Amino acid sequence: MTKITGVRTVAVPVADQDRALAFYGEALGFETRMDAPIGPDFRWIEVAPPGAPTSIALVPASEATPAGTDTGIRLSTGDAAGDHAALLAQRVDVDAEVMVTDYAPPMFTFRDPDGNQLVVVEDMPGI
Repeated sequence: MTKITGVRTVAVPVADQDRALAFYGEALGFETRMDAPIGPDFRWIEVAPPGAPTSIALVPASEATPAGTDTGIRLSTGDAAGDHAALLAQRVDVDAEVMVTDYAPPMFTFRDPDGNQLVVVEDMPGI
């Protein structure tokens, strides 16, 4: 048995790290946790919602890990409709409407400037 205690970082491949850093910071309000060169040709960038234990690494896209993917990342919010409206106002590529069903919390998908898909899911007690 391992001694793993959590998820620290998930990676999102991006074509332009500076553009991605600006998007995640300005459009989403994420803080920059790390932005450091790792060798002469590589830069490690981590961003996260303020206070969140897990960060997103904005890693250079490659042939093996191309940008423009469904990341599988689900972000939590207390107000899906409010966040949806805020992202629409900033002209983020976001679904036309918040999905509301009887069997799941309100949610919507948006795409970063590289076309990577992330989902925002409203926190719902008991779900």
